[in-house]
Amino acid sequence: MNIKKHDLSLVILAGGLGSRFGGNKQIAEISGLGCTIMELSIADAYAAGVTQVVIIINQAVRSEIEQVILPRLPLDLDVVLVEQRIDLVPVQFKALVDERVKPWGTGHALLCAKQHVHNPFIVITADDYYGTSSFNLLAEHFKLHSDWAMVGYPIINTLSDQGGVNRGVCKIQNNQLINVIEFLNISIENNSLMGENPQQQRVHIADDALGSMSFWGLTPSFFNRLETGFDNFLQKYDNGVKMEYYLPDQIQQTITNNQQSVTVYTAQESWYGVTYKSELQDVASKLYELRHG
Repeated sequence: MNIKKHDLSLVILAGGLGSRFGGNKQIAEISGLGCTIMELSIADAYAAGVTQVVIIINQAVRSEIEQVILPRLPLDLDVVLVEQRIDLVPVQFKALVDERVKPWGTGHALLCAKQHVHNPFIVITADDYYGTSSFNLLAEHFKLHSDWAMVGYPIINTLSDQGGVNRGVCKIQNNQLINVIEFLNISIENNSLMGENPQQQRVHIADDALGSMSFWGLTPSFFNRLETGFDNFLQKYDNGVKMEYYLPDQIQQTITNNQQSVTVYTAQESWYGVTYKSELQDVASKLYELRHG
């Protein structure tokens, strides 16, 4: 296989089914901008020095992306579409495929990019807006460092008017990620940032706490870890539980085993995301103002 070398790649996780959104939100256009959130991220990554984009998709959006989105991207950008298929599992686990309906999860989605990515890369989700400067932060990181990195966003700036949100709260020491703990139903109560911890206790969250919004800087060595982890996941898989193979869990395992360090950068811009269709117009208005002043 002829391997093309890039300084920096972008992997976009766009294979989700968007069940809460009610459709394929990855290809939902932003009113007034005439493009998707994913295209804004690609433009920002391209400006930061990314020369290859690998988009992990589901079959339902391939035609739309090929016919509508790809023609709008820079001509000198190497773009690869990779389908995250349920049957992409090691041969000894093929029997599990028949009863599986949903994709295997974000860890499996990234694993699908393995044969296409041979250099440091940034991982994002298609329906989240991260800001131009965040791509610059990780591009500069990989010019100087070989460890992994992430951009964390002040949780207080990622709340929703629609109600409480779930966020991975980062524990950080000397700018290094120690762990990410999932807090549920985070909101402002009596001028205090509150959330439900894994022990189901409602507790205060520090006002300056950073959240992981799935903006990672990784290296190809991680793919071997993902493969091993996916094998272990499938060995324990129970069709009755419908478990998912999550990317953050595998990053955490690598940190816990002291196999890799993750430098944390604080985002300089706001994050915007769309979970429900009712949020799309509000996000569109904010992004239009942001991109056009």
